Amino acid sequence: MADPKGFLNHGREVATSRPVTERVKDWNEIHVPGSLLPIISKQAGRCMDCGIPFCHNGCPLGNLIPEWNDYAYREDWSAASERLHATNNFPEFTGRLCPAPCESACVLGINQPPVTIKNVEVSIIDKAWETGDVAPRVPGRLSGKTVAVVGSGPAGLAAAQQLTRAGHTVAVYERADRIGGLLRYGIPEFKMEKRHINRRIEQMRAEGTKFRTGIEIGRDMPATALRKRYDAVVLAVGATTARDLPVPGRELGGIHQAMEYLPLANKVQEGDYVAPPISAEGKHVVVIGGGDTGADCVGTAHRQGAASVTQLEIMSRPDEERNPATQPWPTFPMLYKVTSAHEEGGERVYSVSTTHFEGDVDGNVQRLHLAEVEFVDGKPTRKSGTERTIPAQLVTLAMGFTGTDRDNGLVEQFGLDLDERGSIARDADFQTSVPGVFVAGDAGRGQSLIVWAIAEGRSAAHGCDRHLTGASDLPAPIRPTDRSLMV
Repeated sequence: MADPKGFLNHGREVATSRPVTERVKDWNEIHVPGSLLPIISKQAGRCMDCGIPFCHNGCPLGNLIPEWNDYAYREDWSAASERLHATNNFPEFTGRLCPAPCESACVLGINQPPVTIKNVEVSIIDKAWETGDVAPRVPGRLSGKTVAVVGSGPAGLAAAQQLTRAGHTVAVYERADRIGGLLRYGIPEFKMEKRHINRRIEQMRAEGTKFRTGIEIGRDMPATALRKRYDAVVLAVGATTARDLPVPGRELGGIHQAMEYLPLANKVQEGDYVAPPISAEGKHVVVIGGGDTGADCVGTAHRQGAASVTQLEIMSRPDEERNPATQPWPTFPMLYKVTSAHEEGGERVYSVSTTHFEGDVDGNVQRLHLAEVEFVDGKPTRKSGTERTIPAQLVTLAMGFTGTDRDNGLVEQFGLDLDERGSIARDADFQTSVPGVFVAGDAGRGQSLIVWAIAEGRSAAHGCDRHLTGASDLPAPIRPTDRSLMV
């Protein structure tokens, strides 16, 4: 145990954020650089090194949290990095982007604020990059087997790195012009600067992984050609079919899916545009959807100079604290969350539903009509007499995703079976209905968290490796049927 009285002597402290007035003027990460290291040893020392560490249950990767907390407390950064990488290929991604179900399961959280696990994690990995503890791990020998990984989000990258390190020759195919999937174009720069992706890609290249951008399997290359070229295929194509809003006026200009809007802002940061083709500058912005993607739209609109930002959510406002009766520890609770984007301004409206959009003579949206709702037998029902109108010159739809992309022909060309939710069906080894073709991440699980995507990539790599060689020493942290610990 790092500090036997750590949780008694020290309260929870988190990373310091830059002032709102400063950070909305740029796209850099919101935290003050270097603000964690002076406090992180004491924060890691709050870990009680529980006899049964429930943080392991909260994290699908099985991160060895008490172990690297102990090393961080002692400032043995090299050992902490080794323990961190033992279960997680990309802790700099999860340390910045994961909502931390491990913290919800922290035993200290029963009656105190939990350990700042995310902050400890990101401190360890940032220190590891600084000191050179993150180095390529080139396989000692090659297997002679080849694998294609389709998709370069966290699931695809994790699978590719694991399979490369197992000695297989791996090529990653990405339909976008840069590697990273939603990490690259779905996550705004202020949440994670893309230099973190770039240096991981260089590490993977040094290990032997090949990358092919601008190639969409199903359109630019038929699935049959991919199957002939490689001994196995891992599909990590995500669940990118966005949920739409079929109400009158949806066809008006200025109404976009979140994933039509967010990537353009990131492309400006990459130098592809001087200004984004879709911008919130000077406009009344409405974001429909109260999740993390909606918050990303809010923060992006602030930085683009929106006249106002309103975020709508059909569900009621969540509680601010865990209710032991309905959301008992150690489940991952649905709580009212104030993200950095919400700190920067705007209005959040709960228990409302959009009835229709209204446009101008040029066919561009100008107003959004909504009504309050209540749930009757689990279904939202509009309350009569609660209709009202708000200005809306840019609307982003951030209502989640319904399944993997079917338009490019990949599913049909491979001849894949789908499950009842529209995800690609797979067996206990993450293998699809087609022998030698595996699936990882949201494409098989449905829309989920980054930590689950990495766990899926690692487990699918285990199944693929066993298929190619008859056995595998690669870890498989989860099964396809595993789900988050929730009520």
